[in-house]
Amino acid sequence: MKSFAIILKSIALTLLLATTAFAADKVNINTADAVALEAVLVGVGPSKAQAIVDYRKANGPFKSAEELAMVKGIGLKTVEKNRDRIELRAAASKPASGAAAASPAKPVSRR
Repeated sequence: MKSFAIILKSIALTLLLATTAFAADKVNINTADAVALEAVLVGVGPSKAQAIVDYRKANGPFKSAEELAMVKGIGLKTVEKNRDRIELRAAASKPASGAAAASPAKPVSRR
C-alpha cells in the first residue's frame, strides 16, 4: 500500500511539472504562423489561428493583446485565457541592402 501511495504521488508531481512547463510556452502573435498559434493558444483551433494570420496580414502587427479580440471568432475571454502565452514584439524589419545602407552619409563641409 505504501508503494502505491509513492507511485501516485510521483504521477501527480509529474503531471504538475508537465502542466507548468506547457503553460510556459509563448507565441509571438505578430510573427507566428497558424500552426504555432494553434499549438500554443488555448481555445484556438486551425480556423481561428488562420484568421489571426489573415487579420495580421490585412491590418499590420498587433499593438496590444486586446487587439486580438478584433479577429473574427476571438473574444476577450480567449485573450484573457492566453494573456501569459501572448508575445507582441513587432516583426523584425529587414535591413536595406547596398553600400549606402551600410554606412551613413558623411556631412558635406562647405568652406
